Amino acid sequence: MNVLRAQVVNTLPPASSRQGPFRITQKPLPYSQMTRSPAQIWAKLIGATLVVAGIVGFFYSAAFGSPGKVDAVLGILDVNGWHNLVHIASGVLGLMLARSYSSARFYCLLLAAVYTVVAIWGFIVGDGGAILGFLPVNTEDNVLHTIIALVSLVVGLATPEAPAPSAQYAGHQYGPKELRR
Repeated sequence: MNVLRAQVVNTLPPASSRQGPFRITQKPLPYSQMTRSPAQIWAKLIGATLVVAGIVGFFYSAAFGSPGKVDAVLGILDVNGWHNLVHIASGVLGLMLARSYSSARFYCLLLAAVYTVVAIWGFIVGDGGAILGFLPVNTEDNVLHTIIALVSLVVGLATPEAPAPSAQYAGHQYGPKELRR
């Protein structure tokens, strides 16, 4: 009985000239040049915007009452000290969570949920009302909260739960299709 024997041919260079089939031939990119997900970009952008808005709001009203002295930023958005602190806190949270892929996605979805509730609540209490008795809102605030909630929801859902896999072989990028070979 004849037995067929197959010979495996190694097409890679000799083992002495390489350090394994997958090797990094370039230095890793610095953090500032790494590719960011849409959620990371949005979390950083909206986080910075909310922090700045909270700080600017203190120049208009720094009162911590119920709702206390309320003033309109740029004559449009009603704020007081509590409203400014909420903006700063939610902005700082966004800046902190923007560093991680999954945390940024979570922040976007959380921001969408919270701002949806705040917008609906604001529309219910009406123009010039106060949420929980101390956070002043007006129609313009409610519209802005709705826009932030919608954008956050779209960005959060558009960002996959996990980043796409990738590998590097001898300085070339390979995607999932090439890795299956």
